[in-house]
Amino acid sequence: MQKGMENALRPYFELTNAVRIGDLELFRNIADKFATTFNADGTHNLIVRLRHNVIRTGLRNISISYSRISLADVARKLRLNSASPVADAESIVSKAIRDGAIDATLDHANGWMVSKETGDIYSTNEPQLAFNSRIAFCLNMHNEAVRALRFPPNTHKEKESAEKRRERQQQEQELAKHIAEEDDDDF
Repeated sequence: MQKGMENALRPYFELTNAVRIGDLELFRNIADKFATTFNADGTHNLIVRLRHNVIRTGLRNISISYSRISLADVARKLRLNSASPVADAESIVSKAIRDGAIDATLDHANGWMVSKETGDIYSTNEPQLAFNSRIAFCLNMHNEAVRALRFPPNTHKEKESAEKRRERQQQEQELAKHIAEEDDDDF
């Protein structure tokens, strides 16, 4: 890192860590602490828009950690400060489920978020299929590279036209000789 840049980038580093761990309270504190810096840099609107990513990351961590959790606990863990945090948590969870950010369901009757079991992915065929598709991609790329090196494009057409050009030139020369001989015979 360049000298002098560490102090200038410190607020962004701290903010990035808050986004990465999904801690909304830490994010708010850092955003308030360095608000003048963000305004001076012209990135304040970008920072405000990051709040959604913080919530989504926190919710993803919660869904991985708990198989079933109440929406009130979700609101408390996300540190949602609003008039109705449970309703906000429910809407946030439902949007995350709809967008595919988390794999869970909402139990409206009991007020729970129920995460679906991930299971052992290595006991399925999915790793084998992913590995197979990567190998197929690499082999295809290799074969295309070999074909491109072996047969440069359109060279066979150029050779044919060059051979035809030579034949045509020979015919023209023979015709010119024949005409010249006829002219010489006339004198």
